[in-house]
Amino acid sequence: MKKSRGRTGRKRRRKHLQSFMDGVNCSHKLEYIKLKKWLKDRGFEDSNLRPAEFCGTGRGLMTTKALQVRDLIISLPEKCLLTTGTVLSSCLGEYIMKWKPPVSPLIALCTFLIAEKHAGETSLWKPYLDVLPKTYTCPVCLEHDVVSLLPEPLRKKAEEQRMTVHELYVSSKAFFSSLQPLFAENTGTIFNYSALEWAWCTINTRTIYMKHSQRECFSLEPDVYALAPYLDLLNHSPNVQVKAAFNEQKRSYEIQTNSQCKKYEEVFICYGPHDNQRLLLEYGFVAMDNPHSSVYVSPDTLLKYFPPLDKQRNAKLSILKDHDFLENLTFGWDGPSWRLLTALKLLSLGADEFTCWRRTLLGDVISARNEEQTLNITAKICHFLIEETQHVLLQISQLKRNKENLKKHLALVEALRLEDLKILQKSAEILCNLTVAT
Repeated sequence: MKKSRGRTGRKRRRKHLQSFMDGVNCSHKLEYIKLKKWLKDRGFEDSNLRPAEFCGTGRGLMTTKALQVRDLIISLPEKCLLTTGTVLSSCLGEYIMKWKPPVSPLIALCTFLIAEKHAGETSLWKPYLDVLPKTYTCPVCLEHDVVSLLPEPLRKKAEEQRMTVHELYVSSKAFFSSLQPLFAENTGTIFNYSALEWAWCTINTRTIYMKHSQRECFSLEPDVYALAPYLDLLNHSPNVQVKAAFNEQKRSYEIQTNSQCKKYEEVFICYGPHDNQRLLLEYGFVAMDNPHSSVYVSPDTLLKYFPPLDKQRNAKLSILKDHDFLENLTFGWDGPSWRLLTALKLLSLGADEFTCWRRTLLGDVISARNEEQTLNITAKICHFLIEETQHVLLQISQLKRNKENLKKHLALVEALRLEDLKILQKSAEILCNLTVAT
């Protein structure tokens, strides 16, 4: 009897260890111990979540008990949140109040993060600052060589992001200088470009949405940011649903799960139904097998496959532009989107069919020839994008061998491009079946 009970005990122990295989519990690390104590002092009740390192997602939170639908994942008291209210009640407050023209809520938060990071040991927010990432992988932080490997629409947005942060830095220099009385060191060295880039990325990737009433000391941009220590360790999954909101009665920010989660598994939240390009742009990561992912077709690619001598070409382009059919043309897991096919149908209209363009935009079938040509061109565009993606993947693998310092960033673009390739190959298969059926 005893022997068999021992065997069951070993089995149970093995199972317990197996549960931890996916995530390595990190709650014993000093930075997390200090963070938990700091949160407890501000009224945070210890939940069932533990910081852990996961194989696929890196740092995240695991649950120590099975979660059921509508269970409360986390409830973070208002005192733990970092908002513009926090900034105004700090020594920066009086400088923000008197600065004209008023700074934006975003710049106020960036300034606070940079100042607190500079304060080091004396910062009241040190336990939180210590667990924030030291570097980010948003496009604004990527080297030019890496950005050039992004798909064209994302490349454009990445360049816009870089411009935004640069303009923010230039336009805030005078305000930063006004803070000189607060610092022994020159504000120019404290509030430099890389400090602002880090603070901007921290806010852009980690804030929760929380509406605050408009204050006169801020510019008119919406004040909707709150940094949420510990809660911001929760990673994104496109396959889960949660309900997140500030509870006015309890004065705390709460997240409820709408999916089950087994004991010792990673707990995920959903940042929204974003495709991978948006996830990379806004948060600096890519989700594998993302059901919302799509591959964008640029207007230039669209026009490569149409005879430049088509007399109605310019008129067709005007119609597409006026009816917003030149943007968001995509291939997805279920093939070419309706928008893409519709744009291509209109471009494929024969001279004798051109007067039917309104019916085309409504989704009507104009002729067998038009349908056939549309599928034919869609397949050509799909194959062109497959070849282009394969070519970029080849470039990435060569660069990974030669540029050790860019390996992490290159791996990110590679993950995005591999997902694109899977989508395009699936679309090519669907198009092939459609052509056969037609």
